[in-house]
Amino acid sequence: MAERESLVLTRDVNIITIPDGTPDTLSKGGIVTLHQSLGNNFTVITEYGHMVRIAGADADALGMEPHQLNTLVSETSAEAVEKNCWEVMKTVYDPEIPVNIVDLGLVYYCNVKELDEQSNAVHVMMTLTAPGCGMGPVIQGDVEKCIRALPGVTRVEVEVVLDPPWSREMMSEVAQLQLGLF
Repeated sequence: MAERESLVLTRDVNIITIPDGTPDTLSKGGIVTLHQSLGNNFTVITEYGHMVRIAGADADALGMEPHQLNTLVSETSAEAVEKNCWEVMKTVYDPEIPVNIVDLGLVYYCNVKELDEQSNAVHVMMTLTAPGCGMGPVIQGDVEKCIRALPGVTRVEVEVVLDPPWSREMMSEVAQLQLGLF
């Protein structure tokens, strides 16, 4: 197994603790170990053994560059916007699991309603791996933020539902293979 990369924080940085989703701050000079760098966020382990998430916008605090997320289609038709929604949702990751939320089977529904020629409303229904997941509102916010940034999107509603409950069978085959569940 490869050695995980240890990094020294170059400035104070806002974090979200995992799994409870509580905001906090790590101080400049603290040492963290990079656990996962997927989507537009970084999951690190603090020198005290706590798992936390650092936003991609704060990549410089880790001495890294923020990830660039690209839209595949620049059109604003409902069909193009829906395609873009699914693509950007694939850039949202559970901070503890190295699989995106689409392949995890957390996104049940994405509907795009054309409001006018350049404007669309998006409604997403998604779930969580566990009903009490403290990171649920954070992941929900990530989905809303990435969809809201798409061209042609003027309204976004991301609804978290717990019925039907998520189960491992909802994961794509690729995700199951990636996690060694086959």
